[in-house]
Amino acid sequence: QVQLVESGGGLVQFGGSLRLSCAVSGNVFSIYRMGWYRQPPGRQRELVADITRDGTTNYVDSVQDRFSISRDNAKNTIYLQMHSLKPTDTAVYYCFSRNVLDNLYWGRGTQVSVAS
Repeated sequence: QVQLVESGGGLVQFGGSLRLSCAVSGNVFSIYRMGWYRQPPGRQRELVADITRDGTTNYVDSVQDRFSISRDNAKNTIYLQMHSLKPTDTAVYYCFSRNVLDNLYWGRGTQVSVAS
């Protein structure tokens, strides 16, 4: 089992920045991929960014060059640094992890709201 707890969401103005954190506990050694999904109001959940155990990162095109995902293995935490935020980035952001058995775990989500 893996537990994920997000923090760092909030309300920010257009063009502002936020950093989301996701603290991981439990069977962390089985995880090979972690990242962030988001679900805008009335829309489906979409992958934002992820990072593998070896540090390979992947981003959806709409956040490329604005968002950065990173991990601190000593703290069992991943981060999503978000810059140049737009109203279209408004969503609930969910942290996820996938382990070597392909089990998927989710955090409860954190709200990010960007005012125009």
